[in-house]
Amino acid sequence: MSLQDKYRSVLTLGEKFNTRDGYVEEADGVLRVGGSVEYLHEKDQMWDEIKRIGGQTPVDIEADIKVRNTAIYARHTVERGESLSLIAKEYLKDVMAYKQIFTFNSDTLENPNKIYPGQELVIPFPEGRSA
Repeated sequence: MSLQDKYRSVLTLGEKFNTRDGYVEEADGVLRVGGSVEYLHEKDQMWDEIKRIGGQTPVDIEADIKVRNTAIYARHTVERGESLSLIAKEYLKDVMAYKQIFTFNSDTLENPNKIYPGQELVIPFPEGRSA
């Protein structure tokens, strides 16, 4: 199995996130990948997938993933059945962080219990994180 096959799911995420200036090179037993994604959350997802496949300190892949938009952690379009607490759990790993998302979007949200499909939310950086 080639390293590109081993890390196919990482490469697929890169495509999903519309990675710009992306590259994939395999040489000397190491897969080198890189490019830039829009948000830190996308970079985090790619690194989580790399670690899921290769372990905490993989030796067969080198990734240079840059972030273009460092002002916010992510953007999220609300889907049917979602709540701010579910969105907070997905992005910020804490259901109570819904308060942060609500505050960050107070210009468009009037009530944390009323969000609607199609609304676009800005997701702030997780506590203690920045770009």
